[in-house]
Amino acid sequence: MREFDDLSHVVALLSWDQETNMPRTGAAARAAQLSTLNVLRHERLCDPRLGELLELGAEGEPSQEQAAMIRNLEHDRDRAVRLPVEFVRRMAAAESRGASIWREARAADDFGMYRPVLEEIVGYKREQAELIGYEGEPYDALLDAYEPGMTVARLEPLLASLRVELERILGAIRGRPAAPVAPFVSRTFEPAAQWELTLRILRDIGFDLGAGRQDISAHPFSTSISLQDVRLTTRLDESNPFDAIYSSIHEAGHGMYEQGFDPRFAGTPLAQAPSHGIHESQSRMWENWVGRSRPFIEHYTPIMREAFPDALADADAGQIYDEVTRVEPTLIRVESDEVTYNLHILIRFELELALLRGELEVAELPDAWNDTYERTLGIRPPSDALGVMQDIHWSHGSHGYFPSYTLGNLYAAVLWEALVRDLPDAEAGFAEGSFAPVLEWLREHVHRLGYLHSAEDTVRIASGGSGLEVGALVRYLDTKYETA
Repeated sequence: MREFDDLSHVVALLSWDQETNMPRTGAAARAAQLSTLNVLRHERLCDPRLGELLELGAEGEPSQEQAAMIRNLEHDRDRAVRLPVEFVRRMAAAESRGASIWREARAADDFGMYRPVLEEIVGYKREQAELIGYEGEPYDALLDAYEPGMTVARLEPLLASLRVELERILGAIRGRPAAPVAPFVSRTFEPAAQWELTLRILRDIGFDLGAGRQDISAHPFSTSISLQDVRLTTRLDESNPFDAIYSSIHEAGHGMYEQGFDPRFAGTPLAQAPSHGIHESQSRMWENWVGRSRPFIEHYTPIMREAFPDALADADAGQIYDEVTRVEPTLIRVESDEVTYNLHILIRFELELALLRGELEVAELPDAWNDTYERTLGIRPPSDALGVMQDIHWSHGSHGYFPSYTLGNLYAAVLWEALVRDLPDAEAGFAEGSFAPVLEWLREHVHRLGYLHSAEDTVRIASGGSGLEVGALVRYLDTKYETA
């Protein structure tokens, strides 16, 4: 287990470097290196001796923790043994090249440059689904890598019911007069000051910078090299400091989860989240339930005014709160508001599903993307850089990942209701800069458990009964935006 953990974290380190520091000329060599490491891990995972050891472990009397380790490792092994080594090598190389080509193609707004490698990757994803196998449909095989046990049959009706509620809430908000645009919008915000502010917020909310760091990347992300080495990235836009602020808070939610696993589980399959959805619940909770709360804004308004004395000289907490909670359909997912965010995810899920079903080809993606955005959000991307190429996920083969973002919002809402039931004064404490009670509650009920239970069971235990549901998120949005 420790060898698998070491190999996975070395891959994570090389991938982090590729996104932050690697020169462009290193792309081909990095693709080969990642391919080699992925093949090594794959070969060890498929070793018949490991299968024998897992069977022996299951036949004994393992403790609850040992049984969970066996279960989690068996899940990974069962998927791996169905993939030939040469297939793993070719797919890993294509995914590494895809990420590098995506960055260049997006900068040039040239989908034609990106299309060949994306077609190659989608081809691999279709082949991967067939090799792994599925009971329902091909997308299930990919979805299971991120949300073990989840299927399209369960996901589609869940997301369909959420869509109905989101469209209702959005319609109610659109029917009101919009809050006036604050005078600081589009002013210049010094990038160096943004950087220092994000580091301050990271320290305040509980991310341990002694066991982690923050860097810059085109698309913010987080990755874990070990429990004592967790990397975050953010991005800086001199016309919009909130992009950096909320990217940092979002990634810190992931990072604090990684820093919070029980040290006893280090190097084992328990030192990880049960699913990407529950991982996303932590980032979305800190970004929105905490970071976009009124007490949080009240606390940080004077701090932001000090950081940006010219741009925010005439700003008050009410204006900043209105700006960071404004509901307005936009083209960019990571810049979207809490109501429309999940509609962005539903669009991507719809397109991914069509790709895997063979109902849509890569060449048709730009038009399909633009048509779906116009139909769902009433806006049409003016370019592919702002449309189909805005997200990095497809370029490195993360097909099946997007639903995790919405599942994360659903889990976050359930967990937050349980948290405020136990800590009714938690949100009020943000106005005084008190975030430790929230982090400690999450440490106890989510982080330290790691992958001892499934994602839904982890949430059920923490909440006292509620698992994956739409209701909690709808209640949160209805209350916040007064749309009930």
